[in-house]
Amino acid sequence: MTDFFKHLMHEFALPLGNPVLIFSLILLIILLSPILLRKLNIPGIIGLIISGVVIGPYGLNILEKNSAVDLFSTIGLLYIMFIAGLELDMNQFKANRNKSILFGFFTFIIPLSIGFPVCFYLLGYDFNASFLTASMFATHTLVAYPIVSKLGISKNQAVAVTVGGTILTDTAVLIILAVIIGNSEGNLNQDFWIKLGISLAIFSAIMFYIIPKIAKWFFSKLESEKHSHYIFVLAVVFFAAFLAEVAGVEPIIGAFVAGLALNKLIPHSSALMNRIEFIGNSLFIPFFLISVGMIVNLSVILKGPEAMIIAGTLTVVALLGKWIAALFTQLVFRYSSAQRQLIFGLSSSHAAATLAIILVGYKAKILDENILNGTIILILITCIVASFATEKATKKIVFEMDEDSSELKKGSEFSDEHILIPFANIESIEKLLEFSIFIRDKKSANPISILSVVSNNDEAEINIIRARSKLENFVKQASASETKVTVITTIDHNPASGISRISKEIMADIIVLGWPQHTGLLEKLVGEKVDNILNNNNKTTFICHFEKPLVLHKRIALAIPPLAEHENGFNLWFAKMAKLAQELSIPILLCCNETTQNYIYKLVKKIRLTASIVPYSFEDWDDFFIIAKVVKADDLLAVVCARKGAASYMNMFENLPSKLEKYFKKNSRIVIYPQQFNQRFSNEHYNNITPEPLRKGIEAAQKIGRGIGNIFKKDDFE
Repeated sequence: MTDFFKHLMHEFALPLGNPVLIFSLILLIILLSPILLRKLNIPGIIGLIISGVVIGPYGLNILEKNSAVDLFSTIGLLYIMFIAGLELDMNQFKANRNKSILFGFFTFIIPLSIGFPVCFYLLGYDFNASFLTASMFATHTLVAYPIVSKLGISKNQAVAVTVGGTILTDTAVLIILAVIIGNSEGNLNQDFWIKLGISLAIFSAIMFYIIPKIAKWFFSKLESEKHSHYIFVLAVVFFAAFLAEVAGVEPIIGAFVAGLALNKLIPHSSALMNRIEFIGNSLFIPFFLISVGMIVNLSVILKGPEAMIIAGTLTVVALLGKWIAALFTQLVFRYSSAQRQLIFGLSSSHAAATLAIILVGYKAKILDENILNGTIILILITCIVASFATEKATKKIVFEMDEDSSELKKGSEFSDEHILIPFANIESIEKLLEFSIFIRDKKSANPISILSVVSNNDEAEINIIRARSKLENFVKQASASETKVTVITTIDHNPASGISRISKEIMADIIVLGWPQHTGLLEKLVGEKVDNILNNNNKTTFICHFEKPLVLHKRIALAIPPLAEHENGFNLWFAKMAKLAQELSIPILLCCNETTQNYIYKLVKKIRLTASIVPYSFEDWDDFFIIAKVVKADDLLAVVCARKGAASYMNMFENLPSKLEKYFKKNSRIVIYPQQFNQRFSNEHYNNITPEPLRKGIEAAQKIGRGIGNIFKKDDFE
């Protein structure tokens, strides 16, 4: 018994040495600290940093900084930078790159201009120490970015500008660090600049040219190996971080660049993106925040007035410089006060790059212990200020966005949209489901419904069970992207009537169909199944064929006929295509006349869509297929069609899917049939008509069909 207690006491001796116990403690902190502090309206990030202070070597000494903690915290830091690059709206970033450059200039030069005189004249440090400390003020770490990501405003323009400015200023500062170290060692010569320039050029070429090509090949060849995608992405992140270090800059730059390189290949609503964010926000990023707290030594304040004065001066200068930079950005770009506060919150926290600069400077004996200790206090205070400022600004922006969206949705019947995916070919469901997840309104409470219509015969019940079991895997696939999917199996005499009936029962707004394949003799005599589906319902319908994974397309070529803007469903389908373009970070080539273009520009401004639109004047619909001249192999071709009787209907729309298959066989294709009438359109005038004679006729036709089925090959839509 005595030996047992000795063993137990040894295991719990401080600092803890048992890796299993250490990991258990970290997980408990990650679990409990945000929950406990949420009741006090304190951001969870602050709870994790304070927990690190308490358990760290300068607190209760429960944990010490060791290789395992350093590894996990490094992974967490790289994860923050990677997710920031991955979630960046590339269309918005390109549109606002000048704004990002200007903000990067403000957030770099203003803190540097304030910091250098303070350190040189007020605190009395030499040129190298003053310049290095002042450059530290210009850096910032996106510690508060998880708050923005969690509340869903990562695509706000202020966020895009701040993230873009972050990489510019941090890169500039880390290059300054290399220059100052070289200067202090006497190595600042022509060879130094040539080596740095060549290494950065090689790094950029590998990340922006070679890695995307490898990733495209990997994702297309191993499309079904979902777990391999995540491992591949992690490998790219850490390889990029290593390459950046070899090139002479910090690994965080490499992680951010990896996010930019893979940005277009990992849509925000995809299952892979959900896995990346889930694991990062659950484990690695909290580990990093705890490790930041572990380096804070509160006892330095007790060392005398000099340490307190330096710590206070550094903190005030750091916060003041970032606040002025945010103010200048607001004034120049006419942002709201909430956006200014968001920019300040995101850019005011100092952690990784700051610590890297100060530690390198301290080890090189450029900086003294007072600067080191003052910087550690600065890290704690700025992280707390940044978290509060970011959370407050984010909530204000979310509230403003909700007010805007509620105004736009007043009287709209699509606020709780419902998407229905009927299918006949199990192999096509995966891509149709992925497309539906990308275009779905994330605020809708309704699930995506997958429908299988089973023939009403003696084997109906067995076929229903088979259909349901096949579809369970797709429910799991959707759950990986946090999208709810329901499976519906129904019995009917033919697919068209079953789809029409179910779409009305569940009040679906959108129907997503697979591409129609070659039909048998019976279907040609009775009528094409897709035509029957279109004639039997009035829903907005997408008929899709995807030649390759959605993420491999470089552009959406959208052909819109004249007068299409007068159709009831125009706003709905266009918003969905714009959302798809935003998810894939690709532009829309708008092929239509000038009137339709002007309507779309007004619509984009009204509902605040962020898709990049490239206009192309196209009016020759009598010779429609000359559009092949501008449609490239990597384009996703979307053609807006119309039902008979619609304002934009043309004779060339007859059998359009088969015509597109002939002229654009190698392209992914979507044919869009907008909703023509109001959703509340009803057939109440025809309620007295009995379907009994029609039912008997259909049964007879089905028997004939089964009889000749062995002669003629029959395929449904995909």
